Amino acid sequence: MKKIDFSKLKVVYVNCTLKKSPENSHTQSLIDVSKAIMTKERVEIDEIRFIDHNVASGVYPDMTEYGWDTDEWPALSKRILDADILIVGTPIWLGEKSSEAQKLIERLYAMSGQTNDKGQYVYYGKVGGCIVTGNEDGIKHCAMGILYALQHVGYSVPPQADCGWIGKVGPGPSYGDKVWKGEELDQPVGFDSDFTNRNTTFMTYNLLHLALMLKENNGYPNYGNSREEWDNGERWEFENPEYR
Repeated sequence: MKKIDFSKLKVVYVNCTLKKSPENSHTQSLIDVSKAIMTKERVEIDEIRFIDHNVASGVYPDMTEYGWDTDEWPALSKRILDADILIVGTPIWLGEKSSEAQKLIERLYAMSGQTNDKGQYVYYGKVGGCIVTGNEDGIKHCAMGILYALQHVGYSVPPQADCGWIGKVGPGPSYGDKVWKGEELDQPVGFDSDFTNRNTTFMTYNLLHLALMLKENNGYPNYGNSREEWDNGERWEFENPEYR
């Protein structure tokens, strides 16, 4: 099988754990599985632990213009926009994505009205996915909300764009925790899950394939989807129903 060159691509992982660095993040442990594939495929990698940054709440590009003293989002958004792939990592709390993940989505939405050099919304031509960890059910529920939000603001979502790991219902070890087996520590929990390993691998490569296709074709054609041209009066083949 011919080797595909993904080295032109750049990915940014945004870990929306509630734990500040350097505290151990179970979500980071699963992010590292995807990162290892990206590294072997020579993809440029950027990482952001969202909670480590002073990001204001709100739905505007720079909240210092709306009463906040500081807002690191303008600097972080440049790093996110510089990447071809965005992967959102989140733990599950009360069946939902973390509050940091929700804040990230709100700040991504704040930028979604901006346009690229083809007059399209700024996230067009970029690809999104998500990684979810927890110790109770909720992976698909969290992924549903995250992936919907990413496509709504302009990201493209390929097949199998999510992966995750959950343990048994109720208190217990989280992904990557080591537990005692007799008098010795067993291997980290979840590392031997074929389901998680397969889905993480498939997600990573599906994101790479779609990102590469879009990059090699300079994103989407702007015929029929340019906000700039629409505002200038272009309607392509649209016909207003009230004039039929």
